[in-house]
Amino acid sequence: MSETILSVQGDRFTRIPRETWEESLVAVPEHAKTVLAFMTGEHHLVRNFAVRELPRAGAPLPPESISERLGLSLEKVQAILEDLERHMTFLFRNREGAVAWAYPVTVDPTPHRVSFSTGERLFAA
Repeated sequence: MSETILSVQGDRFTRIPRETWEESLVAVPEHAKTVLAFMTGEHHLVRNFAVRELPRAGAPLPPESISERLGLSLEKVQAILEDLERHMTFLFRNREGAVAWAYPVTVDPTPHRVSFSTGERLFAA
């Protein structure tokens, strides 16, 4: 087995030695902490709910539904959704303000389909 990975830029493939790509992985946990630092426990709660419920619902999740199910005020849920979307992290809403995309799933058509062991079928983001 080769000790390299292939990197693609445009139509060019470049072999990257194992030592080089392993070195780049060292920074990943610290970078993730920085990117996610804005998220509170309630941010995680809303985001995790969206990821779990989109496959079950098979349709966008209105903020009112999220608010009711999580026991958070509608104003709080709307502020969290705006914050998650503004940070371009994990979640996007449709024109009506309902969550349609929560990485790694979406109810919007994509070329990628996923099937869950529980029977739900959805698009992958």
